Parts: sequence; C-alpha cells; structure tokens
Amino acid sequence: MITVRPGRLDDVDALYRICLQTGDAGEDATALYEDPQLLGHVFVGPYAVLEPSLAFVAEDEEGVSGFVLGALDTKAFEEELERDWWPELRTQYPDPAGDSLTQDQQLMRHIHHPDTTPGKYLEDYPSHLHINLLPRTQGQGVGGQLMNTLIDALRAKGSRGVHLRVWARNTRAIGFYRHVGFTEIDRTGDGYTFGMDLR
Repeated sequence: MITVRPGRLDDVDALYRICLQTGDAGEDATALYEDPQLLGHVFVGPYAVLEPSLAFVAEDEEGVSGFVLGALDTKAFEEELERDWWPELRTQYPDPAGDSLTQDQQLMRHIHHPDTTPGKYLEDYPSHLHINLLPRTQGQGVGGQLMNTLIDALRAKGSRGVHLRVWARNTRAIGFYRHVGFTEIDRTGDGYTFGMDLR
C-alpha cells in the first residue's frame, strides 16, 4: 500500500536519501559523492523549506519512497534562493578553483554560481518541478499520482505551465514524462527540457 501525501519537514532526511539514490540519471549516485548531502542541498532542501505547499511524498510500509517538489514562480524562486538559501551553503562549501572538478566540486561550484532558467521558458512554463522514485516504487502508477497531485496544486495556485529538465540518458524518465503529458520544448547539451501547459 503506497500513500501520496503532503510532505513535512521531518521528511527532509528521507528526501535527501532518495535524491542521492536516484541522482545518477535515475540510478544510485551514492558512490559518486564524498558528501552525501550535496545533491539534496541543491535539488531537495530549498523546495522542502521554501515551497513546502508544493512538496508531496509517496510513503509505503518501509517509509518515504518517492517525492515530487515544485516551485510556482521559477524566477521568484531563484531570487529567493539567492537571498535565503545559497548564502549559508556558500559559507559551508568553498568555491572550487580549476576546470577538472570532482562530482562534489561541480555541485559546490553550482552553489556559488547557480544556473538560472532561460527566460524563453518562463512565459509559458513559469513553474518547474523535480520528481524521484526509488526502484521499489516504480512501475505502480505512483509517479503519475505524484505528478497529478502537484499539477493540481499548481493549477489551484494559477500556474500557466510547468517545465522540467532531464538527462538525455535517463530514457526511463523521458518515457514517463511523455506518458503523463509533457512535451519536449528544447534540447541543450546533454539534456532535454519538457513542458506542460496547465491552462
């Protein structure tokens, strides 16, 4: 029995673990990082703390096994990160020098020099999301439940559309996004951007 429910702050440790265990294009990234918190600091923590009303989890008898996290207004969220999330992490993690960076250092550089979402996406797709499921939860319709729950919440808040980024090699996720109604809106480098109109 798997339940989808709103996320809580006491779920954050579980969300960090899931992020790490799915952080290599859907595969377990635990062996890739010396600091197991770094991925979560970038891709989980700010959503759970700054936009808790758009955090939903899947829970089974073993505990939390999946999540979807969203931001209603991507541009405003990135400004909030700059003001309220990155500064503390920048004191904790130095900005690495050089070009040959470890996986940890790449995320540390991101903390100091975060990407911003191209404006061309934001008129039609101002919201964005991250979704991750542990293998034990996949293939049971739970991803669709999580996605529909978030989409309903975004619509209720007036979002015109939502986008997400995915690694090109994460073919399972790409298939899932297409299945639930996302369409490809851009391809850059090693990934795709998908969008869904919510109007």
